[in-house]
Amino acid sequence: MNFILDATVKAVKHLYDIDIAAADINLQETRKEFEGQVTVVTFPFTKFSKKSPEQTGTEVGEFLKNELSEVSGFNVVKGFLNLSIADEYWINQLYNEILPDTFAVVPANGQKVMVEYSSPNTNKPLHLGHVRNNLLGFSISEILGAAGYEVIKANLVNDRGIHICKSMLAWQKFGNGETPESTRLKGDHLVGKYYVIFDQEYKAQIKELKDEGQTEEEAKKNAPLIKEAQEMLQQWEAGNEEVISLWKTMNNWVYGGFAETYRKLGVTFDKFYYESDTYLLGKDIVDEGLAKGVFFRKDDGSVWIDLTSEGLDEKLVLRSDGTSVYMTQDMGTAQLKYNDFHMDKSIYVVGNEQDYHFKVLFTILKKLGKDGADGLFHLSYGMVDLPTGKMKSREGTVVDADDLIEKMEQTAKEQTEAMGKVDGFGEDEKQQLYHTIGMGALKYFLLKVDPKKRLLFNPEESVDFQGHTGPFIQYTHARIRSVLSRAKITNADVTVSQLAPEERDLIVSLTQFPEIIKAAADGYSPAVIANYVYEVAKIYNKFYHECSILQADDENVKEFRLQLSAASGKVINKGMKLLGIDVPERM
Repeated sequence: MNFILDATVKAVKHLYDIDIAAADINLQETRKEFEGQVTVVTFPFTKFSKKSPEQTGTEVGEFLKNELSEVSGFNVVKGFLNLSIADEYWINQLYNEILPDTFAVVPANGQKVMVEYSSPNTNKPLHLGHVRNNLLGFSISEILGAAGYEVIKANLVNDRGIHICKSMLAWQKFGNGETPESTRLKGDHLVGKYYVIFDQEYKAQIKELKDEGQTEEEAKKNAPLIKEAQEMLQQWEAGNEEVISLWKTMNNWVYGGFAETYRKLGVTFDKFYYESDTYLLGKDIVDEGLAKGVFFRKDDGSVWIDLTSEGLDEKLVLRSDGTSVYMTQDMGTAQLKYNDFHMDKSIYVVGNEQDYHFKVLFTILKKLGKDGADGLFHLSYGMVDLPTGKMKSREGTVVDADDLIEKMEQTAKEQTEAMGKVDGFGEDEKQQLYHTIGMGALKYFLLKVDPKKRLLFNPEESVDFQGHTGPFIQYTHARIRSVLSRAKITNADVTVSQLAPEERDLIVSLTQFPEIIKAAADGYSPAVIANYVYEVAKIYNKFYHECSILQADDENVKEFRLQLSAASGKVINKGMKLLGIDVPERM
């Protein structure tokens, strides 16, 4: 509220003959237990006034009330000046700011940002950790887009390495020519099956060798299966046509499976990068770093960087045999991404177990003076746990993303049918609704928590129509659509001179939406949007129960409340879209 900031600057000048900047004034939303909507923190002004916080607040309050027609009253609590803003102001906000299509639409800011998320391995299906990663990455991309950025959604696929060869070798030995078509398995599940089989067979060989007298370490190195996998990796790197052909075939199976899971999750990408294309790129950067004296070579030929002065340690960037490590590859990929898009910011959505890796990577790129290095950010997020430790899982150790989606749809079906919310729905409409509610529940539960926090995901709790959940917000939107479907809005400005407290509270909450988008974008936190939309839904439901809409005595009041309902639905819909969540028209 710039008019309050400007008037407060004038108040301090008039009362105490001191020049302050609007940026130095702290405005807050008034706490619910006090009257008012906007609070000016007046503690800092006491050093100018030489009076108590209460006296200072009263003097500033009197000035603002006389200066601004929008201020209808005030109260002072210690160093907090709580301002009541006139109903006319809020009514004008609804008609002039919130209802127009331009509300919360931010012009392009000229900055480009890449958000890299998902980053799967092509040896197994996506799991619960990937679900949080994908939902965070997609939502952050949508929020940054709404905040004026040009956004590139990128996916770096880990499609090479010994783990990929393990699946390939196991399929070659034990697969009997199985394909996704012959088994009716999703391609990623089929390849994941052989990754598990490799592990089982490898462990059996290790046991045999230990029984013959080898140590655990010796048995792990000498097991025939791991030696064959290492040989296959060497053949892959040497370009062996048979190995490359099998690699392409099995990877394509996986990509088909991933695409289906991404479709169910509702996430998309603008650009795919593949480690098979990028793993050698960093070697040129290692040579550059050696020439600049940023890196140093040890006696065995390996290349390192000493980051002890930065509170880190020495880090290997190239092995003694000239082969790359993850850091080599990530340096090269960072350079490739910048060359492709010249973005101002690059956000890596990766779990917090990689915190140290990204500190090192970003420090190295800055020391090398790489363009874009100052715009790098690691969006670190915590693990997701389940009350039971695991849900039904094909591997028995992780929660499969497809199983989770299926479980969410089934839970949504059971809850929805038990409440009688699908009476009169056709079969296809029911299935779509179960998917919409199930995914809304999953996404909201995972996104309402600050990304940095570890969280406990409870599928049943997430589909509660009365709790702090996605389905509660979805149901509120459906309620609004139901109200609007039963009455015709004229969209005319209507004469309403006084607001009910519930109407005022609702308008106040809606006006905050542009600031909420900015805060979520600045903090890379979908939780800011999620919790805001929940508050709007709560306030709307209170308004719905306390203020008659369709049965209002006055036609002007009825029209006003319909338009207020439409504005609320629009904000809820847009807010949920920023989380990647659909809201049904009816349920």
